[in-house]
Amino acid sequence: MKRTAVNPWDWSLKLGYNQAEVIEGASRQVICAGQTAVDGAGIPQHPGDMRAQIALALDNLEAVLTEAGMNLSNVTRLVVYATDVDEALKNFDLMGMRFGPHQVAPPMTLLGVTRLAIPSLLFEIEATANS
Repeated sequence: MKRTAVNPWDWSLKLGYNQAEVIEGASRQVICAGQTAVDGAGIPQHPGDMRAQIALALDNLEAVLTEAGMNLSNVTRLVVYATDVDEALKNFDLMGMRFGPHQVAPPMTLLGVTRLAIPSLLFEIEATANS
């Protein structure tokens, strides 16, 4: 799979994502449901702690990708939902720490929402991955 970044401007690169990517030669695609800060039984964890919830949501995303035979380097699109965008952005270094080693900056949308499916959840991340 070949990825070519499309960035008519460079401001998003400072935030860790490309404006778009051209994906060529992909043979498999995985569309992940939104991953949140729940344990293996689906019980919400870390109430009120955005940083811990982001970390666990990323752990869960990696687990889903691993089960599908992929990893974060295969992610080609992200959609993030946060009940407090400012608080999420304060903790987005976690995104860089996870995606940076894979040297990918998938196109991303961050949306502020009034609540998620389970009221104690603060952060949810959807991903599309290709190989």
